[in-house]
Amino acid sequence: MGDALTSVLAFIVAISILVTIHEYGHYIVGRWSGMKVLRFSVGFGKPVWTWVRGKDRTEFCISAIPLGGYVRFLDGREGPVDPEDEGRAFDHRPVPARIAVLLAGPLFNFLFAIFAYWVLFLNGIPTLQPAVGDVEPQSYAARAGLEFGDKIVAVGEVDTADWESTLVNIFDQLVGDGRVPLTLESADGRQRRALIIVGEDASRLTEPNMLFDGLGFEPWQPPAVIAELTEGGAAAGAGMAVGDRIVSIDGNSISNYSDLIEVVATRPDQAVSIGYFRDGRQFEMDIVLGRQEVEGEVRGLLGVRGSNDYGDYAHLRKFGPVESVAQATQRTWTSTVFTLRMLGRMVTGDVSMKNISGPINIAQYAGSSARRGVNEYLAFLALISISLGVLNLLPVPVLDGGQIVFQSIELVKGSPLSERSQIIGQQFGIFALILLMSFAFYNDIVRIVS
Repeated sequence: MGDALTSVLAFIVAISILVTIHEYGHYIVGRWSGMKVLRFSVGFGKPVWTWVRGKDRTEFCISAIPLGGYVRFLDGREGPVDPEDEGRAFDHRPVPARIAVLLAGPLFNFLFAIFAYWVLFLNGIPTLQPAVGDVEPQSYAARAGLEFGDKIVAVGEVDTADWESTLVNIFDQLVGDGRVPLTLESADGRQRRALIIVGEDASRLTEPNMLFDGLGFEPWQPPAVIAELTEGGAAAGAGMAVGDRIVSIDGNSISNYSDLIEVVATRPDQAVSIGYFRDGRQFEMDIVLGRQEVEGEVRGLLGVRGSNDYGDYAHLRKFGPVESVAQATQRTWTSTVFTLRMLGRMVTGDVSMKNISGPINIAQYAGSSARRGVNEYLAFLALISISLGVLNLLPVPVLDGGQIVFQSIELVKGSPLSERSQIIGQQFGIFALILLMSFAFYNDIVRIVS
């Protein structure tokens, strides 16, 4: 219940912030362009708080439904315009000014993403070096020669400093020609080339959570080395020591601390056989696990803590104020281009439509990122802001991009499109959005059920 509430609140906060920034872009550029703003609302529905200010008596509202917002300009298409406001209605301003107002919303979303990444790079982002964990025998990764511990230095010709850039470029290569060229660095520092070839299987691997399973390797994580023993715990009572590296439980391979937690959790109060290394020698011992209750569920408990020392596989990406601007701009640009490519390839069928996420999945991500801390939530906001900017630039009539198309046609032909043409366009846009949201809700429900 607590996690669900956190997800809902984090989602509402995210949507409120990002839509307000988007609408503020429309508002401020409209003001600069000489347009009269009637209302700026955070949320939809009945206003619950209204503040009137300025010579135009603009209403600033907090409305009842906190899932969006809007800016309402004076518009001659909606009714007569008072003589004193002649020339200040949206449709009375020059077409370039209208296009600038429409572009400003998505632009402010991109600027927010740059700001968010700038803050992250300025504070420093703890980054795990992209590296290869367990490799599945006979998999694509195994056939390409990937080995445990290999650092992924580059994908194609693009250097990779973190998993985000690595995944973006792996996806890009996959949907290009089904071939992923990698530059790897082994534990002894030697670099070599590897080529993962998936061929026509590329589309399947673009489905959510399918990439690593499909390629046949796991991201590297630190091994399950005991850094601390709980006094009175099962491990301490059996004689295990700090520095022991656990490699198996009841024959289940343990490659990292996550594996250890997963296997132990399913065995409360059970006797298990644990294989481990100490001082370079392998041992095995029988231990009776303890138990703990987590959110009403009984789980097994070994009584150990893992190490936070990731060696040279982890580093802090931190830059000065000026360099952070360049890094943030580059990250925003890369994510924007990748989003556009993914959308285009969904249309052509090269990328699975299952990647379309609806509000349920986004809320879950919002909640999980909020629970992991401010930096994670800020990174989530940056990605969603980029997606919101890209989505609104699509040439769908009910979105900013579609309205920009209408205004551009008017600029070329010297007169607005006919009312009938605009109505048909609006109907098409509404149908397209309903179809998109249907896909998104369907995908959300399938993820929950599965």
